[in-house]
Amino acid sequence: MGSEAPSVVTVHITGFKKFHGVSENPTETIVNNLTAYMEKKGLPKGLVIGSCSILETAGEGAVASLYKILDSALSSHDSSSSVDRVIWLHFGVNSGATRFAIENQAVNEATFRCPDELGWKPQRVPIIPSDGSISRIRETSLPTNEITKALSGMGYCVMNSDDAGRFVCNYVYYHSLRFAEQHGIKSLFVHFPLFLTINEDTQMRFAASLLEVIASLQQ
Repeated sequence: MGSEAPSVVTVHITGFKKFHGVSENPTETIVNNLTAYMEKKGLPKGLVIGSCSILETAGEGAVASLYKILDSALSSHDSSSSVDRVIWLHFGVNSGATRFAIENQAVNEATFRCPDELGWKPQRVPIIPSDGSISRIRETSLPTNEITKALSGMGYCVMNSDDAGRFVCNYVYYHSLRFAEQHGIKSLFVHFPLFLTINEDTQMRFAASLLEVIASLQQ
């Protein structure tokens, strides 16, 4: 019998467009440039980038396009390999942050401090009503403590977080975590500061290092 082929994890990555108060979203720049950056740097062993997409910074009005993107990871996945090797990695900006944040969970509550880019401004409404109350929490199945510790050991200012907010970032993360649970895949959200706080070069290196850490944990 021949030996089994080494397993490969496929990572699909999203960022966001600009929105109210943030005229330049760093995650749009990072995600648009990440594939070329990693091709030049060299992808970690056992990891491939499946797709890089930019999401509208919107909730309810962008759900259909969000699920089209989430579904694409399943339809493009090689059916001969294990579907649990698929990870959704979502990048969002926290304009008040001074460090990166690895988000442990999302909560089933949409309370937008300002209208999203499609004009929606919900207040204390469940993201997915069939999930129950706005206090319902969904957690990532990835080892966030290990990820944060590894990145911190590389010299990055990074923290674990249990609060992804109640705006579009949390909204997308909640949908993605539910989708991941339903389909046996994984999802993680990471908050980035503005480029004014941590420069673009450092943020690109952080994104690359995050992929390296994820790849090492999947071996």
